[in-house]
Order: sequence, then C-alpha cells, then structure tokens
Amino acid sequence: MIIHSLVSVVIPCYNHGDYLIEAVNSVLNSTYPFVEIIVVDDGSTDNTGEIARQLMTGRENIFYIYQSNQGPSVARNRGIEEANGSYILPLDADDKISSQYIEEALEVLKTSSETMLVYCKAEYFGLKNGLWDLKPFSLKKLAIDNMIFSCAMFRKADWRNAGGYAHELKTGWEDWEFWISMLKNGGHVCRLELTGFYYRIHQYSRRRTNKKTAIERHAIDFVNQKHHGFITTHLKGPLRMNRKKSLLINTIYNTLGFAKFEGKNLMKGMIRLMDI
Repeated sequence: MIIHSLVSVVIPCYNHGDYLIEAVNSVLNSTYPFVEIIVVDDGSTDNTGEIARQLMTGRENIFYIYQSNQGPSVARNRGIEEANGSYILPLDADDKISSQYIEEALEVLKTSSETMLVYCKAEYFGLKNGLWDLKPFSLKKLAIDNMIFSCAMFRKADWRNAGGYAHELKTGWEDWEFWISMLKNGGHVCRLELTGFYYRIHQYSRRRTNKKTAIERHAIDFVNQKHHGFITTHLKGPLRMNRKKSLLINTIYNTLGFAKFEGKNLMKGMIRLMDI
C-alpha cells in the first residue's frame, strides 16, 4: 500500500478574513492533493471565524483554531504543533500560492535529506505588481538580511529542532530569525525555478510598514543576542542598524581597536558610519 506524505499548510489570520478564501482556494487547487489546511485565527475582530467555518463545510482537510491575539510567531507555532503532516508550508492569509508549488517543493525535500528548506520565485500583486527580485541565498547574506519569504516548505522535525518561531518577535522579522535558527548549523536550501508564491501588497502590508524603527532595532538586538556566534562569524562583529554596512563597520572598528590614532574628525566619521 502506498502511503502519501501529508503536507500541512498553516495559515495564521489576523483580520484578513476578506482575503482568506483566496488563500485557501490556492491551496485547494494544488496539483498535490494530500494536504491539510490549518487556519489559526489570531484574535481577529472581523469575519475571519465565519469565513473559516464556511470553508470547512463539506471538507475534512480544513481545520480552524482560535487564540487570543499573540502575533504571527505564536500563531504559526500553534498551527504547526497541531499539524498532522510531516511537511509544513506557512502561508499568510492575504497571500496565495501556485498550483504546482507544493508538489515541486515536496519532491525536493523527499529526495534530498540534506535539504532543509525549499522556496521558489515570487511575484507581488495588489497595489504593486511584478517580480519580487530576491537576492541569491547564502549564510553570509542571511546574517545581514532575509531573502526567503515566510511561505517556504520545511520538515516539521526541523521546525522542532530549531525551537520554532521566536515568540519574542511579535511584530515582524520572525521568519528571518527562524531561518537563521534552522540553517546556521548546516543544511541546504533550494530555490525552485517555479514562480509559486504571490505576495499581496495592500495598505496594511507588513513589508510596507516595517521600516527602520524600534521594531527593527528590537529584532536586530534579539538576533545579535540569540545568534551571537553565527553573526560574529559572518560579520566579524554584531549586526548594525545599517545592516548592509555591518561587515565594513566591524572590520574598521576591529582594526582601529588595535591602532593608535588621533583626530576628532576620524572619530566623528566613525560614529556617523556606524549609525548606532
């Protein structure tokens, strides 16, 4: 008897009930039929619960969980903990996937034990349309910034080994920190040539609002503390608010730390460059 692998698609939803049908239907239209969908209502005050229950009618593979509002990390962890599948695909309620994405991503994970994470090419839709120009993956680049969106497939066992999504990051950057937790000690990453993920841009998109603010400072401080060895190895020091210049800043700082120098202009220039 052939036993098919079950893929659990976890959809956290906070006041995105109007988009939820489109997200769920994109999963139901998948060419890989052995999926379950877990909608985690993160304390929504809109019609999310009503929409989710409508979607469950006549279907045995859609499940609904309600919790008080605790943020996307807690919602994803809750859904994954309840998941029956060995493979997990997070999907935000306002986004959608292509019909081939699950099948192609699963094939990579099943045939390559060294691969821990599979994602694909992506496009924007909504207020902005077009290709999402993602940087190529490397651990060094991951230490600076995230180039893997949240809708990437991984094994539930690897989620557990990584400690799950950090509850401390309630308002953003949680997927980036989770990829670091999962990948910093080894494991391959595969990006499919398929355009399989569609990221909705709307008035309240987190990518439009998460700028260089206290939110980013909190995330950077958290990553520096939790992943000190990984960050220091790749950046020769801590991640800075001016993230792209972190390696340059740390290299200069380390060099000047052992040198005798004079001059107020040099010190002022260093402070301006470090931007901390």
